[in-house]
Amino acid sequence: MDTPRVGIPDHLAGRMTMAEQHEYLRSKFTRRGLLRAGAVTAGAVAGTGLLGAGAGAAYAQPLSPTLIGTPAAATVDGKHVAPFGRHLAFGADPKTQMRISWQVPFSVKRPFVRVGLKPWDLSQRIQAEVRPLHTPALTKKLPAVDQVYLHAALDNLRPGTTYYYGVGHDGFDPADPRHFSTVGTFRTAPERAEKFVFTAFGDQGVSYHALANDQLILGQDPVFHLHAGDICYADPDGSGTTGDAYDARQWDNFLAQTETVAKSVPWMVTTGNHDMEAWYSPNGYGGQSARWSLPANGFDPRHSPGVYSFVYGNVGVVALDANDVSYEITANTGYSGGRQTAWLDRRLGELRGRGGLDFIVVFFHHCAFSTTNGHASDGGVRDAWQPLFEKHKVDLVINGHNHVYERTDAIKGTRVAKLPVGETVDSSRDGIVYVTAGGAGKSLYDFPAPDSYEGHVKDVDGVRTYHWVKGGDKSSETVEWSRVRYTGYSFLAVESQPGRHPRLRVTALAESGERIDHFSVVRPGR
Repeated sequence: MDTPRVGIPDHLAGRMTMAEQHEYLRSKFTRRGLLRAGAVTAGAVAGTGLLGAGAGAAYAQPLSPTLIGTPAAATVDGKHVAPFGRHLAFGADPKTQMRISWQVPFSVKRPFVRVGLKPWDLSQRIQAEVRPLHTPALTKKLPAVDQVYLHAALDNLRPGTTYYYGVGHDGFDPADPRHFSTVGTFRTAPERAEKFVFTAFGDQGVSYHALANDQLILGQDPVFHLHAGDICYADPDGSGTTGDAYDARQWDNFLAQTETVAKSVPWMVTTGNHDMEAWYSPNGYGGQSARWSLPANGFDPRHSPGVYSFVYGNVGVVALDANDVSYEITANTGYSGGRQTAWLDRRLGELRGRGGLDFIVVFFHHCAFSTTNGHASDGGVRDAWQPLFEKHKVDLVINGHNHVYERTDAIKGTRVAKLPVGETVDSSRDGIVYVTAGGAGKSLYDFPAPDSYEGHVKDVDGVRTYHWVKGGDKSSETVEWSRVRYTGYSFLAVESQPGRHPRLRVTALAESGERIDHFSVVRPGR
């Protein structure tokens, strides 16, 4: 029997945009108007020192969304409330900016972060911003949920420096010896480019497989991690409508699971179709804005938090929201009115013209090139962004959406340059390699062709697949670019080597630690 819903009737939801659904729910469920997430400007530091005088300046105007409902009642003494779900993210400049986010199960008084250069000397105390999030009882089986997310912005940090931090509130001070075990650490990006590793995947959720991947990632010692969307699956349906099933409590599970890595490795996320949560805001991203503090330099940070960029060493990274251009899942298709694509064109141009930057990596959710039986390729991504990727000579594209590992040859327009396992591609000459890294933890998809990966190569002349076209239809195609296919849990580890002959060494590792693919991307020497 279907679970009775108090949301929009199915016959209406299917014809309404995300914004229309949001307005419907606001009028139906809002108790007494709206509560703006009462925010304290983050990063307010008494005095100068480790962070300098301007700490928190980037958050002078809080990025909190307008949220519906009321925060959890403060009925518990702070000494009994333990913070959890710590997760880091860079600001726009990883050399000098870090964002620290966490969660508490009840409202607390005067939350803060302590930070210092030694774990026993957390001398700077920084007030945190509170972003409460209320989810109404969307079904008769689920209760209303109040969640409290806390954020602190650290600016004017020293490049290439290891910091120690602890999160707390009245009644819970990380400087107290009883809570010393809660102290975490992070490191800012170096002033000058040096060799480093980052990791990436998409479609994680909460599972033993997801946890196993997290632990294996720690062993790579990455300086940051890219999550290509479909983060926790609180919405398991993924159509972006209020008819979707939704349990906000899944976020508690996810953040607790991910804390083992994300408390020390900046966890840079973008939005997938399962991350469009229709209740919270017109485009479904109000919940994301409450939970994450990401670089606020995209085309609309307040309403599209998953669109941003940053530079680490010799690599520029761009995060995009493919829900805006998807032909397959259309709840948010066109919501930016072309502004995201225009921003992408400008930003890629700026990055390619930047001195000392060798590589550009772009990540987003829906696949430009994949052959799985699940979602295959999204023609909307190809139409909107492939020409810009080629115009600005992007070096590597990382996607999720399809729950497998798949890697293309180098693609430039309609031309394909073969890239077998272990070989090297000149991206400026041969084109772009597209990687689907969607095996982070959710149930796996399958291919219409045999798996083919390192040690088990089974090349085929062509793979019969399809791509989504405007109107939500599938267009069949036979492609030659599907070079590596692996049905299993996995992730990417990418090593960037700067210098006269810069190189990206890209490795795909299975959940077992077995290497399933590796290749290199180079550009002409300086």
